[in-house]
Amino acid sequence: MNKIARLGWDVGGAHVKLAAFGQDGRLKAVRIAPCPVWKGEAPLATTLRELRAEFAPGVPSAVTMTAEGADLWPDRRAGVVGTAALLMRELAGAPLALFAGPEGFVPPERAAEHADHIGSANWYATAAVLAHLLPGGVLIDIGSTTTDLIPFGSDRVSAHGFSDAERLASNELVYTGAARTPVMALAAEAPFEGRFLPLMAEHYATTADLHRLTGDLTADADLHPSADGGPKTMEASARRLLRMVGHDFAPPMLPKAKALARHLAEAQLARVNRALDAVASGMESEPELLVGAGVGRFMAARLAERRALAYLDLAEVLTDDPALSRQAADCAPAVAVGLLAAALAPA
Repeated sequence: MNKIARLGWDVGGAHVKLAAFGQDGRLKAVRIAPCPVWKGEAPLATTLRELRAEFAPGVPSAVTMTAEGADLWPDRRAGVVGTAALLMRELAGAPLALFAGPEGFVPPERAAEHADHIGSANWYATAAVLAHLLPGGVLIDIGSTTTDLIPFGSDRVSAHGFSDAERLASNELVYTGAARTPVMALAAEAPFEGRFLPLMAEHYATTADLHRLTGDLTADADLHPSADGGPKTMEASARRLLRMVGHDFAPPMLPKAKALARHLAEAQLARVNRALDAVASGMESEPELLVGAGVGRFMAARLAERRALAYLDLAEVLTDDPALSRQAADCAPAVAVGLLAAALAPA
């Protein structure tokens, strides 16, 4: 693709996301690819190489990462350094900068010095962009795996935690997502045929199956194999979900599977709502605005409606190109890090 001036990357443990900006500063393309980093360095190297090959050599890259948390690495610092080494190799021949949250951008050769701020700072990039554009609110970015709840004010990110451990403790990070979360993580039991049945502690189904059955999941939100490696149809999702309560699928069981999915989707939403209560209680005043991002932002919109709060879809903020707006909101940190890098680039 020609006339691209800058690339923004969000290198995650399950996906790599890429945003390309033109010389006029506008978003021109968004890409996302599944990338199981836990399987080794090779999938990450290949994904970086394939995504980068679409664009002309010499285009600068700005990168934020969460791949350092994959269990490929012995610890997070080693993950930051190892991911930076892969980036230097696969994106060689063009300027490269790593996003380090409140420390700004740093050269990849200094990744070890800034590892604590480079690791899992993608949420900070999105919140920092919003803080420049809006007077205040809470960003709720619900991805395939996790949910970020980030309070922001005018020109400041107001999060209480920064590391994953701190953010888990402050409820600003919740390990629940729209596609990859095992259903057994949502509840101990669920109603079925007039009784509450315990959920099996087996990886039979994921939240992708729930949100497919409720009609909320978009096809490009679920890029990894299903729990059983089977198809991604309503019937296959119902089959996987019914296994969680010890039942087999037959066509007449589909309505019961959908009812089970609705209950468990509500349990997931309640978990996010509970975290939002905790985050809001630490703010100077109750938030009036929720900003939704990520492939699961339909849940953020639902929370805003139930709490009678204003809601803004990030698709309306990051680009004025309607053909790219949904993808931009799905891949918000990649877009955000590209915008932040462009703002700091020399004129």
